[in-house]
Amino acid sequence: MNDPDLIIIGAGPAGMAAAVEASYRGAKVLLLEEQPAAGGQIYRNVSDNVTRSRYLGEEYFAGLGLVDALSESDVICEFGATVWRIEDGPRVVWSRDGVSRICSARHVLIAGGAQERPTPFPGWELTGVMSAGAAQILMKNAGLLPKDAILAGSGPLMYLIATQLIDAGAPPKAIVETQSMMNMLRSLRHLPRAMFAPHNLFKGLLLLRKIRKSGIVRFTGASSFRAGTKADGTIRFSFKVRDTAHQLDTSLVLAHQGVVPSTHMGRAAGVVHEWSAGQQTFEPIVDKWGRTNKSGIHIAGDGAGIGGAQAAVSSGRIAVWDILFQLGFVSIDQRNQSAAPDQAGLRRSLAIRPFLDAMYKPPDEILAPDGETVVCRCEELTASTIRKSIGEGASGPRQIKTSTRSGMGPCQGRLCDLPIQGILSSYGTARFSSQARTPIKPVKLGELADLAEHLEAESKPI
Repeated sequence: MNDPDLIIIGAGPAGMAAAVEASYRGAKVLLLEEQPAAGGQIYRNVSDNVTRSRYLGEEYFAGLGLVDALSESDVICEFGATVWRIEDGPRVVWSRDGVSRICSARHVLIAGGAQERPTPFPGWELTGVMSAGAAQILMKNAGLLPKDAILAGSGPLMYLIATQLIDAGAPPKAIVETQSMMNMLRSLRHLPRAMFAPHNLFKGLLLLRKIRKSGIVRFTGASSFRAGTKADGTIRFSFKVRDTAHQLDTSLVLAHQGVVPSTHMGRAAGVVHEWSAGQQTFEPIVDKWGRTNKSGIHIAGDGAGIGGAQAAVSSGRIAVWDILFQLGFVSIDQRNQSAAPDQAGLRRSLAIRPFLDAMYKPPDEILAPDGETVVCRCEELTASTIRKSIGEGASGPRQIKTSTRSGMGPCQGRLCDLPIQGILSSYGTARFSSQARTPIKPVKLGELADLAEHLEAESKPI
């Protein structure tokens, strides 16, 4: 295919909204999405669930409008496409069906979305313990419902999943929450600002009301999570509330401590990131248009900072208006006027974030685990191994990686980077974001060889 004007990576709310707007204004757009269909995590499989899963809620099915608009546009969509390198130019290298391809564009918009925060505690790697988001994927993709599950952790997604399970007739056995009274008190100073997002506050209150009416056992201020396998294969989940120990038996524990931006693509492209104390994670440094320090690369949606679906739609359109201006499809006045409603909407959507970040801040035992808690699941490295490496002189993630092989497995550090950063911070080491290495995702050597031969053939004169 001829090189497009714009390559968008990710078909979630931000990517879809940006792609449709850019295409409508005359730009040639290539949209790369790793999943088999558009929607992202929040609108995953929404087209196939219209008649099957009404318990997923009205806001989930609101994504149908974006998916339909994308399918009716002139956007070139490549689903099942795994991006594994972003080069200067900019140029994107991606794989599908065992074949890698390279495509250049004048601009690239990274809309890779978010991932769940790793939740390391003793036993989190056991069969029968999974993330709450993974369970929701099974609900959306296959209509599978977790039965008698324990929801453990913190964050609004826990309430949403709990109410979805209630509506589906499979209520959770218990909800064990880590947020404490101190979290609540600290969050109150952000409440006036959160009032600018009344819809989100009201939605949260309705979720809590439904949970209370259902009679589900709920613990708050919990700590010292531990999961173990019983002789019959079920999970014994242990925790404390203040000084009282509790044990619950279940076949499934769904752990969650919020979501964080997915930063691997941006970091691999050389985009500068900084630590966000509020969200306890790294975020790319972008301006109000989503521009990064790398020429021709914008970042939008939750990948630029967690804000939710509506914020992602707004930031996707804001970024693409700036890209359209740089491409010459609109004037600066058209850009500014067209983006103004989304900029106002984005401010409203983000008004609640400081309140939520303070209310649902993960506990230190999750941010900086200790003892024999597995931190790097790919290499089966424990927190004590990481701490021993620090004691022997490792002063940063790269040194720890060299001495322990942390982050060298298939996940490329997606699960262990933040806990390792937390452990380093507990020793007084400042957090810094290193550039991720390519390939961003695993790719077969045969693909690399075929790609090299293809490029060599193209470079030879006819």
